[in-house]
Amino acid sequence: MIRAGMDVARINFSHGDHATHARNIELIRQAAAAENAVVAIMGDLQGPKIRLGKVVNEPILLKIGDTLTLTTRTNDPDVAAADKRVFPLPHPEFVRDVRAGHRLLLDDGAIEFKVLTATSTDLVCEVVVEGELRSRKGVSAPESRLTLSALTDKDREDVKFAIENRLDYIAMSFVRSGKDMDELRWLCRYLNADDVALIAKIEKHEAIEAFDDILRASDGIMVARGDLGVETPAEEVPIHQKEIIRRCNEVGKPVITATQMLQSMVTNPRPTRAEASDVANAIFDGSDAVMLSGETASGRFPIIAVETMSNIAVIAERNYDRGARSNRVERALLALGEARQLGSVVGENFAVATSRTASVLADVLSARAIVTTTWTGSTARQVARTRPKTPIFCVTPNETTLQRMALVWGVLPIYVPEFSTIDEMVQSVMRACYDQEIVEFGDVLVLIAGMPFGAGSQANFVKIHRVGEHGEVPQTRIAAAAANAKNS
Repeated sequence: MIRAGMDVARINFSHGDHATHARNIELIRQAAAAENAVVAIMGDLQGPKIRLGKVVNEPILLKIGDTLTLTTRTNDPDVAAADKRVFPLPHPEFVRDVRAGHRLLLDDGAIEFKVLTATSTDLVCEVVVEGELRSRKGVSAPESRLTLSALTDKDREDVKFAIENRLDYIAMSFVRSGKDMDELRWLCRYLNADDVALIAKIEKHEAIEAFDDILRASDGIMVARGDLGVETPAEEVPIHQKEIIRRCNEVGKPVITATQMLQSMVTNPRPTRAEASDVANAIFDGSDAVMLSGETASGRFPIIAVETMSNIAVIAERNYDRGARSNRVERALLALGEARQLGSVVGENFAVATSRTASVLADVLSARAIVTTTWTGSTARQVARTRPKTPIFCVTPNETTLQRMALVWGVLPIYVPEFSTIDEMVQSVMRACYDQEIVEFGDVLVLIAGMPFGAGSQANFVKIHRVGEHGEVPQTRIAAAAANAKNS
């Protein structure tokens, strides 16, 4: 899968145990080292998944208009009597937040109830969409304001495991507000991990309403379309996807589009035409990464699925140039004008202007690459915001940054020893590029950096350096589920 194009491996904490995950993490790192590849690892927290308890004599066929009771009173004898239509829902904190008139969706929306009456322990419901009720099916309440914590006890143990195993990203499920992300960041700091990068999964209707606050508190965003399509009308998901991606691009934070991208390839060696269009359109929207889950975690064709997604990405980006990049010169000039007007309070805006200018220079000069030298990765992310057609080399002496850049659009991470002067920087960059055989004599590179070099320096230095051009680099990243990847 690494050879086929996988840049990020996602460890799904909803399945498996820590021993299994530890083996997979070690396997990923061994394979990446063997392939001389930078592959980031993301731990995906389960979050507060609400599920039914044990359903006696399952499946229970429910018809439209039937009434039933969901209860937290799991020891009540009526729960074990199928004819009483009383079913266990062992989540008192969830039941307390549901009101009469609210909808409940079960099994990813396959069954729908309307709540007729609600008490602190019981929800009396009417069946609106019929189906077969089975044990452990997920329950969601898209119209309810839930107060339960976004971090469960299991999540806290998984965060500790992720930090101990030096995972590059931690993704939080069912985020509802920026406070949820602040809580996760506090936990990481409590565990002496101040620099863990946090991804917010947008899959709740509350998250759409509080998105600006969530984006502020996060290092990246995942558009988790599965649960988002249950929590909000499915026909609105494409609109949310485009808006979320646009806003992430504006602030230079990586954004992942996920769920069912090549779903048919779980069992088939080729995608549907609609799936190919879905992946391409997510790239046209501005996704940094497109994600595979079941296709690689348990599907029959994991490697072919990654190859297919990589091929779609290359073709989409080749044709993305025609319209979407046509105004880059104007945007760069506008940014420079804004920076000049700001005078001494130039800060980040000057870095944005410098990054955009580097992209334009690379385009005009047909440069082999834009080379960003960075400690935190900020300069590389600023350049990636402009979506240049020139590949971006992120050269860094910071191993944490090196790994994280695997998620960012268009970036090839390259490790170099620490340097302090411009001459040392240029020598380190050239040596690293030659060692990896990605430049040749006579090619042109556009170098961009913040000087003096180090954390907190904004991009303020651009240099045109003649060195080289080498083959095409796939730019949109591919995240694939590694948990239980038996076929790979």
